[in-house]
Formats: sequence, C-alpha cells, structure tokens
Amino acid sequence: MIHKEGIPTILLSLLFIAILNAAIHFAGGNEIIKWIGYGFSGLLMIVVLQFFRNPSRNIPLNINHILSPCDGRVVVIEEVMEDEYFKDKRMQVSIFMSPINVHVNRYPMSGKVAYYKYHPGKYLVAWHPKSSTENERTTVVVSPLSPGRGDVNEVLFRQIAGALARRIVFYGKEGASVKQGDQCGFIKFGSRVDIFFPIGTKLSVKLQDVVKGGMSVIAEI
Repeated sequence: MIHKEGIPTILLSLLFIAILNAAIHFAGGNEIIKWIGYGFSGLLMIVVLQFFRNPSRNIPLNINHILSPCDGRVVVIEEVMEDEYFKDKRMQVSIFMSPINVHVNRYPMSGKVAYYKYHPGKYLVAWHPKSSTENERTTVVVSPLSPGRGDVNEVLFRQIAGALARRIVFYGKEGASVKQGDQCGFIKFGSRVDIFFPIGTKLSVKLQDVVKGGMSVIAEI
C-alpha cells in the first residue's frame, strides 16, 4: 500500500521519467547509454515507491506500554532539560529514520492531544545534537488523563526534519482523542523522532536497537 502523502511525489516522478525516457529514445546514440538511462529511470521509480510504502500492521494495544512512533534506529538515550512544555529534566529517546525506513508516524499511546506546536527551523542532519531544538519540528504531547500540564503520565514526542526532509505532516489537533498506534503524521526523506519520558521510566530499548512504529515497546509506565 502507498501512503497518501506520496501521491503528488509519485505523479511528478512519473512525469519526469516519461520525459526523460522520451528524450533518451528520440535522441538516438549508443544503445548501451540508452539502456543505462532506462535502468536509472526504473531505479528512481522503485526508490520513490519504497519510500512512501505504508504496510498494514496489527498494533498490540497496551495501556502500560509506550510504542515506537516510527521505524528506525535508537541513536540517543540521555537525560536532558525539556524547556518547551514540561520545563524540567526528562529522559530522551531519539529514533533516526533513514531514507529506506517506513516514514509513517504513529501515536505512542492512547489519550488526548494535550499540546501541539509547529516550529519552523533549520535543516541540520537529523543526528546532530542541536536538531532537536533548532530544526523544523513539531512538538506533540499526549495525555492519558486530563490534558493538564505536568501530568506525570504525559508523553511528549517531536517530529524533526533532517537535511533531506523538508516537509513534516501532523494530522492531529489539541483536544482530539487519539488511539495508540494510529497514524499521526509523516516526514519525507529521512528524519528523526524524539520521545520524552519522566525520569525513572523503565525503558525497553537500548542504543542502536532497531524499532518499528506501532510495534516496538519503547518504555513501560
């Protein structure tokens, strides 16, 4: 299945490939060079289609688990100061999404969207330490209870653009009820998601673990 966010890009890619192949065909010249061009066109289409794939998943719902919001690799586990919403120290887990990962983002828990804000910013590489606070990003807080600030069970996650990612999509809004594992957004062409937990939360992952969105347990609460 192809994600809806990929339709415009796929159509533009098809148009580009059609023009390219027509130019190659009518230009004449060496047959080997022609077939190299055709091969490049086919490879480009495969890359675009695999990037926007949207596999069906059976989400293991559990109110005591925080599920991964995306596919990727755990690149950061550290105690940090979260200055935007909680304004105290939190445990941060960062997941890097390479261009070959599924780029669908999912809600890590069920509850209500207590807070949402979009931040324009830079496009540093996604693994840069300052990308969490300086890159284009969204900040989302999900609360299983009332959406009051400081609820110890609230979980904050950020969609962060990378050097290639130039479009972040978030489908929710403040006050909306959400279900664990449901799609909440999409980030194009390589990026990162940060999750912030209360200090002392029992984490279920370690550095360099490979996780799947809506499937892998990141923490227990």
